[in-house]
Parts: sequence; C-alpha cells; structure tokens
Amino acid sequence: MTSDSTQSGFSLVEVMVAMVISGIALMGTMGAVHLASRQAQEGVAADRALMMAQSRLEAKRSIQWESMLVDDLDHDGVPEVILKDDGEGSDAVAGDGVYSAGVERDGIRLIWTVEPDRTGPLSGVGSVAIVAVASYQGPRGLHEVRMGTVRSNPLYVGMR
Repeated sequence: MTSDSTQSGFSLVEVMVAMVISGIALMGTMGAVHLASRQAQEGVAADRALMMAQSRLEAKRSIQWESMLVDDLDHDGVPEVILKDDGEGSDAVAGDGVYSAGVERDGIRLIWTVEPDRTGPLSGVGSVAIVAVASYQGPRGLHEVRMGTVRSNPLYVGMR
C-alpha cells in the first residue's frame, strides 16, 4: 500500500482568513448602503418641504384677494387657518404688519407670511409679499426651504 500525501484543499487557517476578508468587505458594503439610505431619506424630506412651500404659495396666488388672510388646508370649503399679526405661534412680532400662520405635517414645519406693502386694510394695499418657509430636521441639523412671491391687488386703483 502506498499512501499519497499530496492532497489538495484548503487548510483551516486559509478558510478563516478568507472569512475575515469577506466580513470586512461586507461591513464596508453595509456602511455604504446605510449612508445611501440616510441620504435618500433626507432627499425625500427636502422634496416634501419644497412641495409644501410651493403648494402654499400657489394657493395664496390663486385665491380671491379678499381671502388672502384665511386658508382652507383640506379644500373642504371651510377655512382652518386664519393668518394673524398677534405675535403668537408662528407670528414673530405683534403689530408689525406681517400676518403669519403655520402647520406641521410629516415632520416638516411650514410657516407662511403675508406682508402688505403698507399698513391698513388689505383691500387698500397695492401688493403683498408672500413667503413660505418649510423646515425639517435632518441628520446634519435643521434644514430650511424658503420661497417667496409678490401678488398684486387686482382691485387696487392707487393712492387716494
């Protein structure tokens, strides 16, 4: 009987080294997947914030001038929000001529303001500046989307 000592195969040490290398590669891949997932979530929040700000500006540009200081957020014909200049809630300073309101939805805080070009009743001003600010908390801190527009009073006939 002759014994052949030239057996081929892997030793236990070689298998363990291969497992360690595979584990390190897998950990790097999992880290990249986690980072991509976080960035995708932040992108979704940024898109949602932009959409909310744009939607509020479009709503303010399309309503009747007399309804500029009320908002029907769910479009059921009943206003849910009345913009105020009282220094409470989203209105920073009382009596400054800037009317504000706000709402929070899906982790995004939306504040919109209507600022007439001069003091007095809204029916007697020539235009208003409308600003919508949507803010959300991301992994690297607070992020903000700010948009604005100007709307002219269609019934304004000039200074009297």
